[in-house]
Amino acid sequence: MQRKECEMAGAQQPLGSVRTAALILCILSYLLVGAAVFDALESEAESGRKLLLAQKRSELRRKYGFSAEDYRELERLALQAEPHRAGRQWKFAGSFYFAITVITTIGYGHAAPGTDSGKVFCMFYALLGIPLTLVTFQSLGERLNALVRRLLLASKRRLGLRRPRVSTKNMVVAGLMVCAATLALGATAFAHFEGWTFFHAFYYCFITLTTIGFGDFVALQSDEALQRKPPYVVFSFLYILLGPGTEFGDGRAGRPPARRKSI
Repeated sequence: MQRKECEMAGAQQPLGSVRTAALILCILSYLLVGAAVFDALESEAESGRKLLLAQKRSELRRKYGFSAEDYRELERLALQAEPHRAGRQWKFAGSFYFAITVITTIGYGHAAPGTDSGKVFCMFYALLGIPLTLVTFQSLGERLNALVRRLLLASKRRLGLRRPRVSTKNMVVAGLMVCAATLALGATAFAHFEGWTFFHAFYYCFITLTTIGFGDFVALQSDEALQRKPPYVVFSFLYILLGPGTEFGDGRAGRPPARRKSI
């Protein structure tokens, strides 16, 4: 019996290696396709923006008599001043915002610790906070799936079905609808409060909920919103903190609830 099991395990090893190699090849191919598409879509626009920036720089230097060093110093000052448009980034509200982006791995890059002690604490904080958050997201996703399953069963019973059953297809469709609703709700709110277009707000929500966090769009970064708009701050924190949980729920939508084994 043991010999047979060893033979089966030995036969499965080459299949596992082939699967791993195929997955690596798929990832590399996907990366190559993505690089080619982004190159085609963004490269020309980037060149245009760079040329326009150079023209604006030359105009400013001629108009105000800046030297090259003066202009570089102004650029540094402008970059350093940018985060402060939101108010005090490291008061409690701003620090809470930063902590959320750390443990959710969103990492917009809108703020970063400036002291060595802050950097050290950030590393240890992330080391414990990220696994804790991932486990919490998984648990939230499971609870969300269970709630959706109960709602679907109740709906089917009300429709008069004698033996209502929630299929994998039902759960996948429901999960996609929950994700779409979460994105649409966030996009509507952020478009209103930030003055973005609906498309840009939707893009921001997608990049946030998938925890990509490019940082090209970041909420609460204008008009000292962190101190002046408490209700909007609370909504943003809840959306950024809990929203990714809906993605975990959607990712597990097709899985049936785990059954406990009887002893």
